[in-house]
Amino acid sequence: MSKKWSSEDKFLIVMESFSMNQVELAEYCRKKGLFKEQIEAWKKTCLSANEQEENRTRELATELKEEKKQARQLEKELRHKEKALAEAAALLLLRKKAHAIWGDQEEE
Repeated sequence: MSKKWSSEDKFLIVMESFSMNQVELAEYCRKKGLFKEQIEAWKKTCLSANEQEENRTRELATELKEEKKQARQLEKELRHKEKALAEAAALLLLRKKAHAIWGDQEEE
């Protein structure tokens, strides 16, 4: 009889059988209609799933750190450009005021 086990069932079986010795595990498998190898495979899958999640979490943390670093760099560049633009606008305004006061005088 081949029963289709859900992910939840597999996880519960792994948890129930985790601390069993060989004799207890053999009895448990007979009652459930399982093979010890199935439980071992499910156990490995559970462990590797957690491992993959940890690796992904580390990758995401690294990506987040890089994105924050890039955002800080872009903000720094933006502030620099805003200052340069403000300075250019001030110089243009001074030129217009000087032109209004003294007119368009050429050096003689």
